This record gives sequence, C-alpha cells and structure tokens, in this order.
Amino acid sequence: MDTLQLLFNAVTVIFIAVTMLVAGLGTTLPALGAVLTDLPLLLLALLANLVVIPLLGWGVAALFGLPTAAFVALVLVASSPGGPFGAKLGMVQKGDVVAGTVMQALLAAVGSLTFGPTSSGILTTAKVGGEISLDVAALIRTVAILQLVPLAVGLVVRHYAPSTARSWHPVALTVSNVTFVIVLVGMLTGSWHDIVALVGSRTLLAGFVLSVAAFAVGTLLATGPSARRTTMGGVTAVRNVGPPLAAIGIAFSGERAVLGALAAVLISGLVVVLPIAAVLGRGRGDDAA
Repeated sequence: MDTLQLLFNAVTVIFIAVTMLVAGLGTTLPALGAVLTDLPLLLLALLANLVVIPLLGWGVAALFGLPTAAFVALVLVASSPGGPFGAKLGMVQKGDVVAGTVMQALLAAVGSLTFGPTSSGILTTAKVGGEISLDVAALIRTVAILQLVPLAVGLVVRHYAPSTARSWHPVALTVSNVTFVIVLVGMLTGSWHDIVALVGSRTLLAGFVLSVAAFAVGTLLATGPSARRTTMGGVTAVRNVGPPLAAIGIAFSGERAVLGALAAVLISGLVVVLPIAAVLGRGRGDDAA
C-alpha cells in the first residue's frame, strides 16, 4: 500500500509539473503581454477567480451544510484558479483560444501563490475541522516550485526556441492528459467507498452549483465580444487540481475522505461545463475565435 501511495504521489507531481510546462510552451510572451496590458480584462478576471469564486465556494459549502471532508474539498477547489482544461474549453466552444490559454496560465501562476493563504483563511474563519491546519509557507513553496518553475521553463523555451517548443508541446500535452487520467482514477479507486456514499448527496449538487455559478461569474466579469467572455467563463469554471492535491498531501496526509470528495467535486464540475461549451461551439462558426 505504501508503494502504491508513493507511485500515486509521483504521478501527481508529474501531472502538475508537465501541465504547467504545457501552458508555458503554448504561451508566447507577446500574447502574455497583451493580456497583462488589458487592465479591465485582467482585473476582472483576478477579481472573479481570486476573490468571488473562493467566497462563492465557501457560501455554497455552508448553504448545503456539507460535511467536513466535502466542505474542505469544495473550498480547496474554489480557491485554486487556472485549471488547464479551462483553455481546452475555449477550443470546444470555438471561443477566444489565445486569451483563454494566456489567462489560464496567468491564473495558475498567481493562484499558486494565493491558494495557501486563501484556502487556509476560509477554513480557519469557517471553523471547519478544528484540527485542520494548513502550513501556508510549505504549501506556497511546494505549489510554486511545481507550477511556476515548469511554467517559466516553457515560456523561455517558447520564446528562444519556438521550433523546439512546438515539437515538445504535443508530447507534453499527451503526458499531461494521461497522467491526469491516472491521477483521477487513483483518486476514484482509492476513495471508491467514499465516492459511492456521495452519489445522490449534497456534495455532487454543490459541485454542480459551484461550476455553473463560476461559469456565469467568469462570463459576466469579462470584457470584449461574446466569444471572449464565455471563454473567460470556462476558464473560471475549471479549477486547478494541482494545489488541492498538494494541500491534501501536506495538511491532510492524503486523507481518503477528502480525496473522494475532491474527485466528486471535480467530476461534477466537468459534467456541467463540457455540455455548456459544446452547445456554445455548435452555435459558432469555425472562425468565431
């Protein structure tokens, strides 16, 4: 069992690092600069992802009266912006793919630094599980190393060796997708009884509500044409699983109940946003972005 846990942890680290490498390899510095200089879009996206959604996750968890493990999982997810699948949703809905990709990478980088203080602050204020204590410094250090370093490497390679970046990108993307599936399966199988117990429970419903609300908030708190606004909605709705996994490993010793609740929240969220993106895509032409 210890060997399996070590293997799961190793695959999780690979998934987090490679996913951020993919974001860097797919982002040019001019595109990053264009988003950074679009102050209304940038400030609204930061407001939505770093303030509104974490508070919304707290509110939804409290509204549904979730048990401790599910409450923690929902807050961790809500506090972690920049999920890599958010950029893919931009492609599915034929939205503003460039803006979506750049914003996802930016939010993941910023979120790696804000995740610890945000999630810890909410859980402490909500007084969920008196024994829970997040080592914010260790969490920031771990997540920043796993995310910011690969992102920086990808950006540098893309800028100074674009042909190399283009050749690396599909391979890294495949590794990211495969390891994501392995991590998700590991979470499901390792917490199967907990997830079965959650079926039909308020946890799945809370995950649905959070995802729909996040998509709406991200769309409303954005600027530009409809394609860009709904792309920001998709980016906002998909949260970054890397920091929550790191937090569970550091603060909760990989507690099975929290992992099960996290997997349930993630799956319910994807079930919501994928159909929304698909419907939007069918209503747009191939050149909509």
